[in-house]
Amino acid sequence: MRTIELHKSVTASNDRDADLLRGQMRTTGQLLINLMSSPGSGKTSLLTRTIQDMTDVSIAVLEADIASDVDALRIEALGARSIQAHTDGMCHMDAGMTRRSLEALAAESGGKLQEGAKGEELIFLENVGNLICPAEFDTGAGLDVMILSVPEGDDKPLKYPLMFSRVHALVITKTDTLSYFDFDLEACMDRVRNLNPKIRAFPVSAKTGEGMEAWENWLRDQLQTWRSH
Repeated sequence: MRTIELHKSVTASNDRDADLLRGQMRTTGQLLINLMSSPGSGKTSLLTRTIQDMTDVSIAVLEADIASDVDALRIEALGARSIQAHTDGMCHMDAGMTRRSLEALAAESGGKLQEGAKGEELIFLENVGNLICPAEFDTGAGLDVMILSVPEGDDKPLKYPLMFSRVHALVITKTDTLSYFDFDLEACMDRVRNLNPKIRAFPVSAKTGEGMEAWENWLRDQLQTWRSH
């Protein structure tokens, strides 16, 4: 596993850089998905279950964190390639940081970003655990996905509307704990759809596997759509 140190990307326009990166990823046929959530929401557990289930799709992971490499090691233990991106105290990833992480992933397999990493069709960016900063910075990903865990409560859309309004999909994790928490799934989804009417939602339990098939089939469909345009 390779670890790289990331410092704040100095750029005149992060949006411009993000658009360039997105176009480059489309050329290589690789779909980059930006996963955003609070710390402890189950991002890594969702990823490990997804990697274990989706053996028909090659997957790599960019693990963004302030300092730790714990999550990247969990991913590598499954046989998937992972790059640990240390953000030097930054609470989000931007397009420049994401590009450098992708370049490191490509270099690890002896290639260049413009050629595509060898083999990986789907690349997840596990963004820094935070519901504020990551929502404000375009990473250049083809899709943005928000993860909300049942223990966090069903009122998160009211507290962090920007995050919920800009993502393509919402994964509600730890549904196996619904009977232990005061979490109203229907009320939560009503709040989310008031902010984002077109959002796709996937209640799942990475522990039991409930709901994972729908999430994984959606990923396959999105990958096919991405590669056909």
